[in-house]
Amino acid sequence: MDLIFLGTPAFAVPTLEQIVSAGHRVLLVVTQPDRPAASAVKRAALRLGMGIFQPERIRRPEAVERLAAVRVRAMVLVGYGQIIPQSVIDLAPLGILNVHASLLPKYRGAAPVQWAIVNGEATTGVTTMRIDAGLDTGDILLQTETPIAPDETAPQLSERLAVMGARLLVESLAGLENGSLVPKKQDDSKASLAPILKKEDGRIDWNLPATAIHNRIRGLQPWPGAFTRFRGATLILWRSRLAPPQPGAPGQLRRAGGSLFVSSGSRTALELLEVQLEGRKKMPAADFANGQRLAENEVFV
Repeated sequence: MDLIFLGTPAFAVPTLEQIVSAGHRVLLVVTQPDRPAASAVKRAALRLGMGIFQPERIRRPEAVERLAAVRVRAMVLVGYGQIIPQSVIDLAPLGILNVHASLLPKYRGAAPVQWAIVNGEATTGVTTMRIDAGLDTGDILLQTETPIAPDETAPQLSERLAVMGARLLVESLAGLENGSLVPKKQDDSKASLAPILKKEDGRIDWNLPATAIHNRIRGLQPWPGAFTRFRGATLILWRSRLAPPQPGAPGQLRRAGGSLFVSSGSRTALELLEVQLEGRKKMPAADFANGQRLAENEVFV
């Protein structure tokens, strides 16, 4: 099948590669302008010898005209990064197929992987859908589910879902092409949102239970990162694990047996494994504690 591919991040690259491996012809790859570096999708397209189009705004008439001139049966969109206007949606007879990293209608929005982990979900998955003018509201084509490991981070989960989504998209293309796949409407009453991340989302509230803090640490990687304040400086928390309750108020530090513990809400505690003080490299939390010569009753804020 002749296709146009729209995508930007590394998450989209497995889908582009799988489409080619399945024998489809990608006549044009549309990706974001270099800012300043080329996107992961652009680098993959160059490697695969594909034509590349990088409009500043895809809704502008000259961009729509360029896409209309490339006659294809369908388009594939994975993390492109711009809202697609109806004028582009209407160009392909089979529509624009999208890979979304959640089990829609749950976690519609820009950061489904991160918010699923932050919210302590035990399972997630990928959905292929035919996009419409709404926010991830289009008809569902196929879905597949996967468990989230207790210590899995957002980058690790994203990498797995990218591969799952690529396979599912190829399967969806085949089903649409032979007429065996019937799209189904989403149940809007079950929808939840995964809004774009803000820097402040990473600030740790030590009054939360340790499980919630641990989920935020692994879910908000690589950006904005989970962070706290230590002696007036920002400390990024990279790895942690749940620990037995420790004495002290929420945020209070305690060293024991070569480990660094922090008390948290609901009489819980967290062991920090890897941290990064602003302006420094990542380091084991034990090395951080040794280097800072922690005082008794010192706290994170």
